[in-house]
Amino acid sequence: MLAAMPLPPTTNPPGDETPVRGRDDACPGALRLHRADDGSLARIRVPGGLLTGRQAEALGRVSEELGDGRLDITSRGNAQVRGLAAGCGAELAARLRAAGLLPSDRHDRVRNIVASPLSGLDGRGHADVVAWVRELDAALCDDSPTGPAGRGELSTLSGLSGRFLFALDDGRGDVAALGADVTLIATADGGAVLRCGGPLPGPGVSPPSGATHPDTATRRARRTDGSDPLGRGAEANTGGEGAASLATDGSMAGGGGLRVRGEDAPRAAALAAVEFLTRVRESGTRAWRVRELPAEHAMTTGGLAARLAGAGIEAVPVEHTPAPASAAPPAPGSVPGPNGRHALSIALPLGRVSAAQWRLLTTLASRGGAEELRMTPWRGVVLPGFAPDDAPGALSELAGAGLVTTPDSPWLGVGACTGRPGCAKSLADVRADAARMVADVTRGRAAGTGRVVAGAPDTAGASANPAGAVADPARRDVDPARRDVDPARRDADSGHVDTGHVVVGGSPPWPLSGTTSGGGRTGPEPPPVYVSGCERRCGHPGGRWVDALAIGDTGYRVTVRGAGGDTPETDSVDVTAEQLAGAVAAARGTT
Repeated sequence: MLAAMPLPPTTNPPGDETPVRGRDDACPGALRLHRADDGSLARIRVPGGLLTGRQAEALGRVSEELGDGRLDITSRGNAQVRGLAAGCGAELAARLRAAGLLPSDRHDRVRNIVASPLSGLDGRGHADVVAWVRELDAALCDDSPTGPAGRGELSTLSGLSGRFLFALDDGRGDVAALGADVTLIATADGGAVLRCGGPLPGPGVSPPSGATHPDTATRRARRTDGSDPLGRGAEANTGGEGAASLATDGSMAGGGGLRVRGEDAPRAAALAAVEFLTRVRESGTRAWRVRELPAEHAMTTGGLAARLAGAGIEAVPVEHTPAPASAAPPAPGSVPGPNGRHALSIALPLGRVSAAQWRLLTTLASRGGAEELRMTPWRGVVLPGFAPDDAPGALSELAGAGLVTTPDSPWLGVGACTGRPGCAKSLADVRADAARMVADVTRGRAAGTGRVVAGAPDTAGASANPAGAVADPARRDVDPARRDVDPARRDADSGHVDTGHVVVGGSPPWPLSGTTSGGGRTGPEPPPVYVSGCERRCGHPGGRWVDALAIGDTGYRVTVRGAGGDTPETDSVDVTAEQLAGAVAAARGTT
């Protein structure tokens, strides 16, 4: 079964159109709370999704004692707390500072960093990017007015939009596909490729003309004998001036980039953001993202290479970014590592956990020995450090708590906006209806019919805790090569606040008309489904998807939408909430 490739976001302006921002970014943070119908909302930036055990416990206490007792994980691996009282801002900030989750008030909303969540855990990738995350975060929070070359410029980074995104990919291609504003991709020679704006152009790209990819030993030797450490050959000019002279004036959005040393990569990424802010000022616009810059002010390899050279960072232009090995995010289950330890990959239904579920995750993080929890951009969690014999028992506990631990769960590929009661514009409690839909699929599996079986689950309970409403069903073994992949998801850039929308995991293996005797698929991957409470459809996936739009308290309009202009591919069908699972299955071609 072919994996579903990450899909592009739907927030890109059509053609060459540049969005006009008539206001400052209103993205929420830990200090700037967003008022919703169910109370205030705080978004807590967690660079790379990396939490120590102590920080994870602090987050849980904040959600229980100040919020509604639940945590949301966003499409950038950050955490959200809902249901906050209007006057709790000072106490919330104090608790986060004490836990090391708010190191700089001025930079609260700019610390948006996603990183390959299995980096350093499964033996894949070309580098462990955890160190890059720490260094880049420190650079983003650097307020030094003066210092070494390029350091003083970093003090301007507090001016970044709360939507500006960095991605640090260890070479496997997972977060490189998320369309970040600044992306670092580790390379096999110990270096990195720096690119700006948009997702990767796809497979089949090649390294720069004349460039080599030396192995680690050769690279180290070249450093000691004074020859080129960037893979250009000994005849190359290694000075900063030479790096700038090699750059072109082409836009970096076309798939090109700059090759830099691994030790320079985090600071180069921070300086790329400085270059972006310079272009924003020159353009006279309020662009929030790299792709929003007017064409005449677009970031170029030449401009960025010159800035890096001025900071003492050597950069070699590359025509095309080297193709990563894969764009697959972690599938739920146990992930063996080269050190004899296993990591546990868990998906959260609708991206939300209850207080009890979060306590279980933090307890297991401690039990595993790593005292670490990694939140992923696919609204999941990775727990490192388990002995092989301990992993199955831990997964069993997590599945029993209603979390997704196998790649064949019907929760995978199901997304929903916040809905009622959190959003005043929503016409329905879409999370409860999504839980009912998944429960109907689960009953069909349990009945052995391979068909959707409608029922009447406790939708009130599902709304209060969608993650616990339906435990991970059908826990049969699945060939890892057939694991599903989540289409790339990002926070909506249309001006609507991302208040918890999510598509979990990849397109789910719902009942198919064309299945093999072992349950494998014989046809193409079905598209993901997204349940929306109003016509804004906040946070819906890109590419081809099934749109389940609320049209009243108990009704939905189901349509298949395509990547081209987000236009409908099929006529819509109006159904009740009880009929939603069957209509969605038909639209996905899974009946």
